[in-house]
Amino acid sequence: MAPTPGARVFTLDDARAKLPQIQQLTATAASRLDPLMQQLEGVHENAPEHPRLHDSITSIVTAWAEAIQDLGAEAKGLWLVDFDAGDGYYCWKHPEPTVSHYHGYDDGFAGRMKIV
Repeated sequence: MAPTPGARVFTLDDARAKLPQIQQLTATAASRLDPLMQQLEGVHENAPEHPRLHDSITSIVTAWAEAIQDLGAEAKGLWLVDFDAGDGYYCWKHPEPTVSHYHGYDDGFAGRMKIV
């Protein structure tokens, strides 16, 4: 998948410098999401609380993705963040301690390679 036109281009140092803020946003969102996901698993789809739980989950994930985008990075999946490197992406997945992977634009998460 090609980069978003006008997307910010990150060096590895830029991505790593932005990571603490992204880790905090992600940890906060995940801690809010986890109990709701557990509740949703125990609720039948037709139960009255199902839509409320689903909407709350969607709201948390959407707000997280928008906050990631506001920082110039891209949310590519649940707790998965890509930083456009100009020729592919530096890739981080919660709870990894640092940005330590890279993949080409068309490779996706499955094509991640460890940065050495």
